[in-house]
Amino acid sequence: MSTVENSSSFLHTQAANDHESAARFHRNAAEFHDKDNVVEAKSHAKSAMDSCSTAHKKSVSACESSAR
Repeated sequence: MSTVENSSSFLHTQAANDHESAARFHRNAAEFHDKDNVVEAKSHAKSAMDSCSTAHKKSVSACESSAR
């Protein structure tokens, strides 16, 4: 397996892990909203937003790497 293939695999794995992390933050934010705990919901929503941004960047990088 070439270095590019290994790199692409690694990038896709990182992106998937970041998307899963963002999903956990989204679920936690929803649970806190259901419990009317707005402070914690906002905190988890902010973390979700940050994780989504990171995940998106890594997804783009991974897909560009695979397209080469």
